[in-house]
Amino acid sequence: MFGFVTSTSSPLGLRFSSFHSNTITCFHHVSSGKNQFGGTCRTANGAPARLGSRRLAPPRVLRTLNCSTMDLTAPVTSSGNNSIGDHSAQGRLTPLVPILMGSKADKKHCDQIAAACHRFGLATEMHVLSAHKVPTRLLEVVGRLEADPRPKVYISVAGRSNALSGLLDGSVASPVIACPPPSDAFGGADIFSSLRMPGGIAPVVSLDPGNAALTAAKILGIHDPLVRDRVRAFQKANRDRLYVDDAEVATSAYLADIQAAARENNVLVSTDGVLSALVQQHAGTWRKKQGKVRDQFYSDAAKHMILVTTDRQSAFDRVLAAVPFKGAVLNLVSAWWFRRTEHIVPNHLIAVPHPNVTIAKRCDPFPIEFVVRGYATGSTSTSLWKNYERGVREYCGIKLPDNLHKNQKLWMNLVTPTTKEDIGDALISRQEIIDRGLMSAVDFDACAAYALRLFEYGQQVASEHGLILVDTKYEFGRDADGQICLIDEIHTPDSSRYWLATSYEERIASGKEPENIDKEILRLWYRDHCDPYKDEKLPEAPLELVTELSRRYIQLYEMITWDKFDLRLSTPSELQQALGPWFSGQGAKANFTMSSP
Repeated sequence: MFGFVTSTSSPLGLRFSSFHSNTITCFHHVSSGKNQFGGTCRTANGAPARLGSRRLAPPRVLRTLNCSTMDLTAPVTSSGNNSIGDHSAQGRLTPLVPILMGSKADKKHCDQIAAACHRFGLATEMHVLSAHKVPTRLLEVVGRLEADPRPKVYISVAGRSNALSGLLDGSVASPVIACPPPSDAFGGADIFSSLRMPGGIAPVVSLDPGNAALTAAKILGIHDPLVRDRVRAFQKANRDRLYVDDAEVATSAYLADIQAAARENNVLVSTDGVLSALVQQHAGTWRKKQGKVRDQFYSDAAKHMILVTTDRQSAFDRVLAAVPFKGAVLNLVSAWWFRRTEHIVPNHLIAVPHPNVTIAKRCDPFPIEFVVRGYATGSTSTSLWKNYERGVREYCGIKLPDNLHKNQKLWMNLVTPTTKEDIGDALISRQEIIDRGLMSAVDFDACAAYALRLFEYGQQVASEHGLILVDTKYEFGRDADGQICLIDEIHTPDSSRYWLATSYEERIASGKEPENIDKEILRLWYRDHCDPYKDEKLPEAPLELVTELSRRYIQLYEMITWDKFDLRLSTPSELQQALGPWFSGQGAKANFTMSSP
């Protein structure tokens, strides 16, 4: 049985109704000399189902649509779909942009317009028509197009004496955009044939193919939220591109300094020599624990711990290289995010007395890393995509659907926990964590909820700064008061994967990898040149790669914080001076304020 669900009005004042899957027959009628449209639909048993507010007779059958077999969710990806009432979502008529050219010589120009229209989800249909040579044919085609119920905006492409745009605009109620092809003839004077129209004839003129399509999309988007969303996405991509270009230009000026630091080995790889005097001075009080990237100093008598973020670059559970300025970037980016996520969950941050140093509350860490993923991607053995590629369909207790594609956005953000090991973190499910007594159900669920909220907030901020936060890891612990706190780091290029938002869709559509701005370029280089999991000795990363990685880390810092990174290399004595009060227990009494990264 056929039934209407909702009814909406098109930009042209026509009335359309959404429908349940069934078979219907559509009719149209062109009123003699008025180019008015009215329509009737009939159900499979012949009962009338009205599309318009008027019933026009006699209707002419145009097409029988088997709605039960139509793909009502497929996006428009190509031009030339002449189906009357073409649907891309249930109850929605895909807007149409007829592109009418005066000569086949204008086809290349029209192809550019069509390609731009498709990016906004608009269907296109091209015709070669001449207002001078065969005006009756032009009116015949326009009459058929006007009978098509799809909302539409016409784009006319004609130069020299542009009669096409004027005749077209005077024959239709829909908007007309004139986009004449580029020409050097007549010193550009022929453009006036598109600009100077008689009264009552009002095509809009846009000389750029992309802008003509954008104008059409903005008009059609007034009543079509899907098109409107694509216009907004396009505008955002333009803004994002400026953020990226600005950061790339700014950080390119740093390359000489970065390369000099790498060549001269001006990197903080170990705290042994730098802080040895302080450690010896407080021997028996402070102890050191060295991680892959951070050196931790803690004392049973202190409520705080000292975290020094080095320039060591780790991946595949081992240190791969030393990257200039990387430690400062990680520490300052983390501090920036810690300050801006306190409304979601408390964190361990107390102070940042030095670009590479965080003073943090001592917390008892949970033995689980909370990895949150928004996309099907990754290159490590624990990544979602590598496991999915091997046929895994239950990942960390989550059932994965078939037909996922690499780098596509997941249907929702997923919490995929791993154990916290010195070598080789292992994937684990919520139930396994509880069964093994690693965390209680209450604690796990609380941390998982915090992780999702942090990730959603991080994605929102990243999006506003021209980035996509793809995935990340969080660590949590309990402080002396029993409160759950976020610890370690947050949304750094070491713990997170970032892509450039402006090129994501285009690169995915063309089968390319997204542009990343994290340590993925180093991961991929090592995967191409060795087995980083099994080879005992690894090749040394090229200087150019290390330099570019450092520049990208700094670029990420500047894109996230919208602040200029300080390239000045600190001296060992400055680090000692910054940490001395915290080793002696006087740090909390000193007038330390966190730097404003």
